[in-house]
Amino acid sequence: MANDDIFEKLFIFEMANNHMGDLEHGLGIIREFAKVARNFDFRFAFKFQYRQLDTFIHPQYKGRKDLTYVARFESTRLSEDQFLRLKQEAERLGFVTVCTAFDEASVDLVEKHGYDILKVASCSFTDWPLLERVVNSRLPIMLSTAGAELQDIDSVVAFFTHREKHFALMHCVGEYPTAGQHLELGQIDFLHRRYPEAVVGYSTHEEPANFDAVKIAIGKGASIFERHVGLKTERYDLNAYSSTPEQAERWLSAAREAFIMCGAWDKRREVTERELADLDGLKRGAFAARDIAEGEKIRPADAFFAIPNVPGQLLANHFSKYSDFTTRTRIPSGQPLLSAQVDYMNTRAKVSVILARLRQLVKASNIALPLKVDLEISHQHGMDHFERYGASIISCINREYCKKIVIMLPGQENPTHHHKKKEETFHILHGSLYIKIDGKETQYRKGELAVVERGQPHSFRSDTGAIFEEVSTTHFTDDSFYADASIMENPNRKTWLTVWSDRLYDASRKERGR
Repeated sequence: MANDDIFEKLFIFEMANNHMGDLEHGLGIIREFAKVARNFDFRFAFKFQYRQLDTFIHPQYKGRKDLTYVARFESTRLSEDQFLRLKQEAERLGFVTVCTAFDEASVDLVEKHGYDILKVASCSFTDWPLLERVVNSRLPIMLSTAGAELQDIDSVVAFFTHREKHFALMHCVGEYPTAGQHLELGQIDFLHRRYPEAVVGYSTHEEPANFDAVKIAIGKGASIFERHVGLKTERYDLNAYSSTPEQAERWLSAAREAFIMCGAWDKRREVTERELADLDGLKRGAFAARDIAEGEKIRPADAFFAIPNVPGQLLANHFSKYSDFTTRTRIPSGQPLLSAQVDYMNTRAKVSVILARLRQLVKASNIALPLKVDLEISHQHGMDHFERYGASIISCINREYCKKIVIMLPGQENPTHHHKKKEETFHILHGSLYIKIDGKETQYRKGELAVVERGQPHSFRSDTGAIFEEVSTTHFTDDSFYADASIMENPNRKTWLTVWSDRLYDASRKERGR
């Protein structure tokens, strides 16, 4: 999710009917909670509720005191001008403004008043006449899911997704207040997994003294947090699920603490110097297992590993099949191997250079890749000549049918070869590619297709760099026959890596060789 998303770390104070139909009391709530909000580095919103009571309540039931909701809504009625006054005060104090619309006419009023976000309440989650009006709004949309069946959530998500709406699903339990054993905070995980296209939030009705639920919700990746708020005065009491300013401050403090404890979620965390120092003290140091002469290459048997290590010493962590160490001086048996005493070469450095070049093409192409891919670096004449001869191949599918993504660096050529078992179609995704088939070379550009039949000698090259799909019948490892016999005699013409594709968009992730 983008950092400027209106739903990112959004804390909503829900006034509902806690204004009690009293404009001044409502203004007082907004002002008191603005004082609370200024102490926290979150995005804050105030939320209101619109119902067109003249049509929302059936004429025959108006004025009934024995019907809870009818009595409550009529006794707390505000005029359009009064609601607009509350909304303007919230804006003046820096709040994002949100409004729940319970009928189609209220959506019209929400848009007329210029709210930032439109909310659909849990009771309206499958109110399709209302949803048909809501989906035509240009506002971002929040939908509470309390009481909704799974098939209904699927239907509503599909409804808004197909219309390319920006929306959030709010996990919510419609018990007022909600007991701890009924909070079902695992549903935040469930909504994330099932609906990755939606932002997920938490609309809370637990007791105001519960400051743990918000921490758990944050740990589970919720982005929006909604809580009923109000003021208790001599004239007006407060319901059992609405927070006072003091309780809201403790709630937000708990949230801030949770965010600090959770740390980074969209990238690998930063490692502190203290952590590195503590871990380094536990790492085994490398010691000479025999007298090693000056100029010798250190073989695995020439070193043993033990604690404690000393400053500047090579560690067991430095030794791999890709590491070459050559001594600059004589090292007696049993002595620590110091980095100042050796010349070091990492043969994987060449792979890193290749990945850096591939990254430029992948970023420019804007193609989508699976998160984790198998990458084949094909270097028919060796790594030292990869810039001239070779290709980089991402294997996507290899069943009865096969799909690969092939990346050609600028100036790179894949030598002439043929296949006996598979037929291929190349679909150019980025750049341009020269393909030579049976001795005839043709330039192909983005969007164009080329078919290579079984047995046809072919090669390809790119002056500018290219990325193309190779769609074929099943790939077999022994089905590439090169015209150059020296290539066929080279058993080490491929290097395989497992790569996280975000490594091909930035350099923060590391590849794993195999």
